[in-house]
Amino acid sequence: MSISPVREPGEPEGPSEQAPPQPADAPPGESQRDPQSPQIPQDPSAPYGGPFPYGTPTPYGTPTPYGTSAPYGTPTPYGTPAPYASPTPTNPFAIASLVTGILCCLPGVGLLLGLVALLQIRGRGQRGRAAAVVGSTLSGMGLALAVLLPTTGAAGWMWQGVKDGMRESVNLSLAEGDCFDTGSGGLRGAVHGVHTVPCASAHEAEVLGTFTLGDGPYPGEEAVRDAAERCVDLGDSYAMDAWAVPADVDIFHLTPSRESWLLGDRTVTCVFGGVTGHGTRTGSLRADRTTLDAHQVAYLQGAHALNEALGSEPDADLVEDDLPGHKAWAHRVSTALATWSRTLRAHPWPAAARAPLADLATRLDKARARWDEAARATDADAFYVAYDAGSALIDPEADIPARASLKLATTPPGSASPGADDGAADGGAKV
Repeated sequence: MSISPVREPGEPEGPSEQAPPQPADAPPGESQRDPQSPQIPQDPSAPYGGPFPYGTPTPYGTPTPYGTSAPYGTPTPYGTPAPYASPTPTNPFAIASLVTGILCCLPGVGLLLGLVALLQIRGRGQRGRAAAVVGSTLSGMGLALAVLLPTTGAAGWMWQGVKDGMRESVNLSLAEGDCFDTGSGGLRGAVHGVHTVPCASAHEAEVLGTFTLGDGPYPGEEAVRDAAERCVDLGDSYAMDAWAVPADVDIFHLTPSRESWLLGDRTVTCVFGGVTGHGTRTGSLRADRTTLDAHQVAYLQGAHALNEALGSEPDADLVEDDLPGHKAWAHRVSTALATWSRTLRAHPWPAAARAPLADLATRLDKARARWDEAARATDADAFYVAYDAGSALIDPEADIPARASLKLATTPPGSASPGADDGAADGGAKV
């Protein structure tokens, strides 16, 4: 191996340039250029071997100018999506099936959407198989429940349970004649649950009837309470013998709340309840056609009609303030007395009851005549005179013999009958 020096001795310092070789097919007569003369670049379009201007990139293996896409293997400019390897789209029916299944709405539609999604995913290679399977499963379960609940009756008791919870766990399935205790220890205020017990044992309340309010928006607590006054009429029908209802028993009602109204609750439950505390009643207060005989019912129907007429007195306490209203009231009482008297005379009473009931009919006729006078009174003084005489003839104490003969209660309910000295006309006494 020989090592050649960079330059021969005697050669001047500095680089020496060798003229480029001439191609073999150069045109005749073209001389070799002087190495010291400036080089004139060849045309850049020369096919091979020609030098390019300073700064011009070579055609292969060199980055292209800024912003120009390379032909092979060069990343696209920032933010421009690549023409291949894009993500596989998710089937929209799969998403719809999953949403429908989770929301438990239209389970049949959700199941159908899931099946369509699975078929499209298989044919198109899309994503969303898991969503379609889950949505179809949930929708299928919802569809099964929608079919089974109505046929098995489960929907009814489930809906009833929801309403019971909205009404603070009060058992809305209470029926007429049921006796129960409350979880709150009383019927005043909120009731937090009930426990049905036999009426022969100690209990707080007894259901005397139920009725349903009309549809529409919630009318408000006051309107619901006003509607619940109907419980008084139901009480008269359930316990026809007012004398058999103890003084420490009152009528209560369980009504829909604003929340349970939105769930379709329209039931008002009317009950007899003790007013002195927990478990103060023993035995049923029911006294209607199911527990009374025909003679007792005939007597009590007449007594009920008279009590209803007596209870329809005008709002004005003084006769002087509303003489026409009091006269109309006296006419209603007179009519009820006449009706009851005719019933007592026409009904075939048992032998032991005939005499007491005949005496009662005679007394009612006399009372009717006095109430007729009150109905025709020309001034307040005349009304008071007739009213006092008519009220004395329907004193409840005088009914005891007739009631005893029919084996009805013989203890009059506590009531005060004001006399004429206080200027009031009150028909509060019950016969």
